[in-house]
Amino acid sequence: MDSAKTAFKGPLNSIVILARERYGDAIMQTPLIAALKERYPSASIYMVAFTRIIYDFFKADSNITAVYHAKREFRKYFLEFLPRKYDLFFNPKGHPSTNFGIQARIISARYKVGHRQNGNEKIYDYLLDLPADLHESERNLSLLKALDSGPLPHCRPYIPEMPLSAEVSALIKSLPHKTHIGINLSTGSPGGNRSFEQWSDLINSFPNERFVIFSSPADIGKKKELEAAHLNVLPTPSTENLYEVLQILQRLKLLVTPDTSLIHLAACCDAPLVALYRYQPLESKVFSPMTTLHEVIGSKTLEVMDIENEKVSAAVERMLVRLGA
Repeated sequence: MDSAKTAFKGPLNSIVILARERYGDAIMQTPLIAALKERYPSASIYMVAFTRIIYDFFKADSNITAVYHAKREFRKYFLEFLPRKYDLFFNPKGHPSTNFGIQARIISARYKVGHRQNGNEKIYDYLLDLPADLHESERNLSLLKALDSGPLPHCRPYIPEMPLSAEVSALIKSLPHKTHIGINLSTGSPGGNRSFEQWSDLINSFPNERFVIFSSPADIGKKKELEAAHLNVLPTPSTENLYEVLQILQRLKLLVTPDTSLIHLAACCDAPLVALYRYQPLESKVFSPMTTLHEVIGSKTLEVMDIENEKVSAAVERMLVRLGA
């Protein structure tokens, strides 16, 4: 059960949230941000980031009052942010973290909320005791338990609006609605990749379908190679940010992706999904898809590459049947 030393009282005018370091984690924080903005529209929300990509992600969010980079913008962080005292502070990590632990101690707030067993229990006014397999979005939304006793809302994650390149804008305008299947080649996790041959086999299994390929900059070569090797793959420009990916994704009828941020990106527009997971039972639950239509295929090992081609093709076929119905 959740436990508090003292109940939160008084006005809530300023909120500080530590931003998680990876895209998928950050996307899973947006339901909380949306809920806070809805319940406390006049409150200022500040994010503290530790990586440039997450700093840029939240800087584009109109729900956020300001973002501070704790590692790179020292002068702004120490002279502008730290001297203030805030009403509410939230550390979203449920396990010990040196960076997050330091910030939890040095940021001044009259009410601090964190998770039990994160290594700094004594500094918090409210400790969240949550099941280990609770979904990450619900873990974040549990902050609201410290503020009131109302039911937790169901908020869909979102991507802040970011610039669209001329090439991506042209693609979006020309791409027929719900006619292509998306394939994401990239993953930020070790063991999350599949080979060129495996993706090629999937494309060959559906000669009457058309495909669009997503990739990170590291996999651009593989993306271009697949586009050149298959007539039913549409060559597309490289994307510069997650908002561009979202704009393309919401025009597709299905996405096939390893366990990475695109699983959570799909939830932003409720895109049908075939998700490929490594064998990590707990993480597979905590970061499971939030889309209405999805199918998860789990590997028997820590390698997504070890999922048989036939299983992936069969899952895509089943999803196409469901979409047709």
